[in-house]
Amino acid sequence: MPTRITVGELAARFLERCGVRAAFGVISIHNMPILDAFHRRGEIRFVSARGEAGACNMADAYARVTGTLGVCVTSTGTGAGNAAGALVEALTAGTPLLHLTGQIESDYLDRDLGYIHEAPAQLQMLQAVGKAAFRIRNAETALATLREAARLAFTPPCGPVSIEIPIDIQARLLDLPAELDPLPVAPAEPAPEAVRALAARLQEARRPLLWLGGGARGASQAVARFVAMGWGVVTSVQGRGVVAEDHPACLGSYNLQPAAEQLYGTCDAMLVVGSRLRSNETLRYRLKLPEALYRIDANPLAHNRGYASELFVHGDAERTLNALADLLEGRMQVDPALVGDVQRARAAAATAVDAALGAYVALKDGVQAQFGNALWWVRDITLSNSMWGNRAPVLDHPRAGVHALGGGIGQGLAMAIGTAVADAQHGLQRRTVALVGDGGFMLNVGELACAVQEKADLVVLLMNDSRYGVIKNIQDDLYGSRHAYVELHTPRFADFCASLGARHLLLNDPAATGEVLAQAAALRGPVVVEVDMAAWGPFKAKFAGPILKKD
Repeated sequence: MPTRITVGELAARFLERCGVRAAFGVISIHNMPILDAFHRRGEIRFVSARGEAGACNMADAYARVTGTLGVCVTSTGTGAGNAAGALVEALTAGTPLLHLTGQIESDYLDRDLGYIHEAPAQLQMLQAVGKAAFRIRNAETALATLREAARLAFTPPCGPVSIEIPIDIQARLLDLPAELDPLPVAPAEPAPEAVRALAARLQEARRPLLWLGGGARGASQAVARFVAMGWGVVTSVQGRGVVAEDHPACLGSYNLQPAAEQLYGTCDAMLVVGSRLRSNETLRYRLKLPEALYRIDANPLAHNRGYASELFVHGDAERTLNALADLLEGRMQVDPALVGDVQRARAAAATAVDAALGAYVALKDGVQAQFGNALWWVRDITLSNSMWGNRAPVLDHPRAGVHALGGGIGQGLAMAIGTAVADAQHGLQRRTVALVGDGGFMLNVGELACAVQEKADLVVLLMNDSRYGVIKNIQDDLYGSRHAYVELHTPRFADFCASLGARHLLLNDPAATGEVLAQAAALRGPVVVEVDMAAWGPFKAKFAGPILKKD
């Protein structure tokens, strides 16, 4: 056992104690002490992405799927800057992520010398795109900084935290610390009097609904107690699977359709748990929700955001719901017709979605039939996801859905790689399926080489219409069908995949959906299923951006 280690090795050992089994990044002269420690110790699988943006998206997805700390390692300057957009995505999604970036030698820092890889305001940039950012200035404070960064990443609202480590500090020797464990993060305990007040308000409700967001993903067992009392459930996109979406009491994320709003109008209470009630999931805050609206959130700043609430309880979702259930079980008389009404609303909403898809119903149903519920469902911002991917297929696990929540395209492929690596490293035994568009796919297409090298077990549904389909629809809707800058030159994807050693299957006939998806499911490693949208034809209805409520 060595008694002296480098700061780079200290970082590796600390991450091991955090339960990290895989990290993602791009090797550089300014992060080699850290990555050398990964390599020598052999405890953390390091995935060599083709770009820092992809690496950060991979780490984000890894954290979302496992519930553990995501780790991304980049170079300084341009390398760190390349990760900025992906850090914004992780911040939007509330992902606990640690971004370790190099920095130039301490002697030349902050002197604006034009030193190689120097970015004079790098720390400020990282503070702007994440939850926090630190610089380790000497070996003695390295562990304290690592611990505090990990603690902040896991403290609600969770998010990415960056640490700059100058290259000379990474190589500095220090005594091996006796204690390397991360700092504990205590769940936010609700005030008992606030829980009692909420219980008093809810006890008389006859038709109560839970609206579950991403902050409720660790509260499935507590939520089940409310379902057993007869409550109905609706979720945000980020909250999908907290209750299995084939449960009779679950409306799923069909939260925008007229049938859902009509259901809300019959309810006398809605309890929103861990959700921001985001604009695109509430018709820009004009979706009519029950007047008796209550909220539980671990972020105290969530109170009255977007919608006013009659009562707000600050607390961890699981602990607060369990405390509330203790006071409500056996004391509520929920309308026994509520669950049936939820089922009918869901069926009507699903029918409305299907009616807009045309031939693409075959693909939606084919994914469900082939992969069942045991899949990781990863989606990029693409027309097909907006039309159906955010609602279907049925998810039965609170971490099964991974979506580019911030609205940026081109992140789906990298997220799928991170998800597949997470599944392999943690033995989760679900198949990773990604829904992406050709425009977004080309943005980070180099990561397909990473997927092949890592033998990432994933299926990519590549929706190829050779254009930015949503933008074209918006131009039809708002700009007199002036189609500017939306047509895309794309490669022959079969040849491109062959050049990398990735399997490619063409799906140019809706009738062949079952056969082609079965072939894809039987293969291992990365498989690209190219859906030729020119051959399939248009959707029956046009989607032209987030739905807005009309007066």
